[in-house]
Amino acid sequence: MVILFDVLSRLPLSVLHRLGALLGWLIYLTSRRYASRLRANLEHAGIEGGTALLHTTIREAGKGVMELPWVWSRPLHQVVASVGQCHGWAHFEAAHAQGKGVILLTPHIGCFEVIGLYVAARQPITCMYRPPRYPSLDKLMHQGRERGQMKLAPTDLGGVRQLLKALKRGEVIGVLPDQVPGNGEGEWAPFFGRPAYTMTLIGRLIESSGAVVVMCHSERLPRGSGFALHFSPVSFDRGTSIPKQMNASLEEVVRQHPEQYLWSYNRYKVPRGALPPDENKDS
Repeated sequence: MVILFDVLSRLPLSVLHRLGALLGWLIYLTSRRYASRLRANLEHAGIEGGTALLHTTIREAGKGVMELPWVWSRPLHQVVASVGQCHGWAHFEAAHAQGKGVILLTPHIGCFEVIGLYVAARQPITCMYRPPRYPSLDKLMHQGRERGQMKLAPTDLGGVRQLLKALKRGEVIGVLPDQVPGNGEGEWAPFFGRPAYTMTLIGRLIESSGAVVVMCHSERLPRGSGFALHFSPVSFDRGTSIPKQMNASLEEVVRQHPEQYLWSYNRYKVPRGALPPDENKDS
């Protein structure tokens, strides 16, 4: 794996994206489960685009796989320089200037891996991540992500404490808001009209630290020319379910670049031990 990453990282991003488009089709045509989930999630979202949108989504998903060695293995300054456009950075700076800590929500859109590194080149950021099953991949993940001023916090109680400490120091934390949490760590909230088990961690962190929330998504630019980052402020009404509000905000962002959202992710799965949404509603 390490050798493969090293070899692929030496290729230009434009070449990797062309290879990724082919890989996307290969995975789609050879994995019935993958293809079925991608189509179902995209169709249930009700986003216009039809077959053309499906085909673009297939290619973009493959690009996301092939660009990972480049993002994780190239020197940090090259990765940061690949961000050719940055929209709304003033929103991030204004949030950080309040000194309460910033929760940066980075959904599965485009090359979301580049967001944390872009911020880490400028200031401390602690990002939550789910440790993989294989130690070699975990080592590779740490080497690729813990650069600049980035630290990783695992998805356990110790990791949550690490996030809270960072916020109380007035620093930035990064969280994937559309990651399915474990049983007891979320609630069912609508996402594109379907119940999705959604993390309650964001609400708890806001309550404990008074942190400000900012959304950032990455847009993959054409022909491997790099990436564009889009920052936008997010405010939550304390009297309403924060997971529901967060999913509504996510929907707005996804609709901007639906072809680059990770529709193949099993967003609507029921975590082990959790009650399905219908049973949970009746209990």
